[in-house]
Amino acid sequence: MTKRQIPGYSYGTAEVPKSHVSMQEAAESQTSAGFTEEDHRFLRLAGEVLADQTKQIVEHWRAGIIAGIPHLAPHSRTPEGDPIPEYLAKSNLRFEQWILDTCLRPDDQDWIDYQQEIALRHTSAKKNQVDGVQSTAFVPLRDLIAFVAIMNQTIRPYLAAKGNSAEEAEGMHRAWSKSIQLQLALWAGTYAGRNEW
Repeated sequence: MTKRQIPGYSYGTAEVPKSHVSMQEAAESQTSAGFTEEDHRFLRLAGEVLADQTKQIVEHWRAGIIAGIPHLAPHSRTPEGDPIPEYLAKSNLRFEQWILDTCLRPDDQDWIDYQQEIALRHTSAKKNQVDGVQSTAFVPLRDLIAFVAIMNQTIRPYLAAKGNSAEEAEGMHRAWSKSIQLQLALWAGTYAGRNEW
């Protein structure tokens, strides 16, 4: 699933605590989102289509969009507002891998556990720890939820970039959007009880 060493990427390792969400609860959330076997198939296809585009996508999101939004840009900068290039480089690699994990990883216990880990790394419980940096204390959940609209919109051209049919591109986009919605549902549980809305 990953062919390179990524700093701070601990998917499937003992470093990742077990999620409070059970496999049964995650399956129920899939049902709530209308996530089907066809969606699984389209999501795997999306992984194949996006595999060599992840760097471009993350640069688009980070440098092309987030960097220009005043209340989002500080989450990867020092408290004084200075860039942290080493942090960006490492977290961008994890962001790229997240795209692949979204599309290609099975939604098993490791996947559920890592959703909790991703969320924790955006809360005051773990933000900044993996890379040993000083930045904002947490990313508000409202901003994660809201930014998904931009990710879902801007992923479309990348899904259509390899000459798949319009029907396939639509199927990939539908499956991607459902998967991101499911991940948000899991992340929200990790934020529960924190004043980090």
